[in-house]
Amino acid sequence: MLRQLTRRTILGAASLFALVPTLAFAAPSGDEAKAFVNDFGGKLVNVLNSDGSLEKKREVLLPLLLANVDVQGIGRYCLGRFWRVATPEQQKLYLELFQDVLLNAIMARVGEYQNISIRLVDTVPSPAGQKVTLEISRPHQPSIMMTAVIDGEPPKVVDLYGEGASMRLTQRSDYTTYLTRHGGQVQTLIMALKHQLGRD
Repeated sequence: MLRQLTRRTILGAASLFALVPTLAFAAPSGDEAKAFVNDFGGKLVNVLNSDGSLEKKREVLLPLLLANVDVQGIGRYCLGRFWRVATPEQQKLYLELFQDVLLNAIMARVGEYQNISIRLVDTVPSPAGQKVTLEISRPHQPSIMMTAVIDGEPPKVVDLYGEGASMRLTQRSDYTTYLTRHGGQVQTLIMALKHQLGRD
């Protein structure tokens, strides 16, 4: 059975939306990465901490996430080597389903994130982009340390590390394991994603 997105993955995504690499763009400077995190992270926090209804928060968050996230990129990355064997029609349908699964998983947990704050701790360059370490605080719970990798033009979050684990690599590993067990048939993964979305 195809595993649902892990709780840790969803927490990281809802806090700063962990995403995969964009294609061969110039990496932003440390200052640009920090400015992006402060702007995007600040907008997310404002929405999550607002007094609006869950439905209203979801309405505001969805376009914000889509505007700052390379959903197509994360989908391609998570499919790994199987992207090349998928037909154009399968690629298109998979990406549509992947976007819905990812965004639905985050939107379903919006109510769990209130009165949070994000503090920028450090930023260092890396081959994948600027690594920005953040401390995410929630009332009556231990703080969470996350490292976001910022890359692309305009800058986007391209990966997120929590407890030393890369979120994009974890999801890619899950999909690779699933596809390997099902003969590398991308259509099988598509059917599993449809099942997650209740579209059997």
